[in-house]
Amino acid sequence: MLLKPVLKSLALVSALSLGAIGTASAQAVGVNTGATTLQLGVMKCHVLSGTRVYLLIRSTADVECTWEYKGATEKYSGETGIALGLDLSFKENEDMAFTVLAGNGDVTPGQHSLAGKFVGGTADAALGVGVGVKVLVGGGKNNISLQPLALSGSTGSFGASAGLGFLYLEAPKK
Repeated sequence: MLLKPVLKSLALVSALSLGAIGTASAQAVGVNTGATTLQLGVMKCHVLSGTRVYLLIRSTADVECTWEYKGATEKYSGETGIALGLDLSFKENEDMAFTVLAGNGDVTPGQHSLAGKFVGGTADAALGVGVGVKVLVGGGKNNISLQPLALSGSTGSFGASAGLGFLYLEAPKK
């Protein structure tokens, strides 16, 4: 019985947070300001099995990501999770997809231009199969941003989470 009011409160806080962060994110990448924003392909990330750590108000997991742009691909490794929030979830398998945005087109695969830190709001809910929303901005050395609103999916999962999310990307270690 206690879980239902907690989930309703979590959903409301998540919706309000994501709305506010989404508006700020869209302005940060030039969507509402009239500045030119280029779509530079898609970044797909997979959470590595067995790397997720849950600490109730913080969670982390290792990821492997692939950026696809103009027929080329570039690999990244990194970490994702909730830096501060509430994580009452268990996820067996999770994938995320982001549209990559930039203020200029001076970015090509091979330079690891997406390496950097991205932060923003995140919320997930699951019962067997889960869905989530991430609002991440930041960027690599070439002022890259991930789509202000991205979706994630999970299987073998249950629970809910919301808070300040993060995604750290780097060139894979050799």
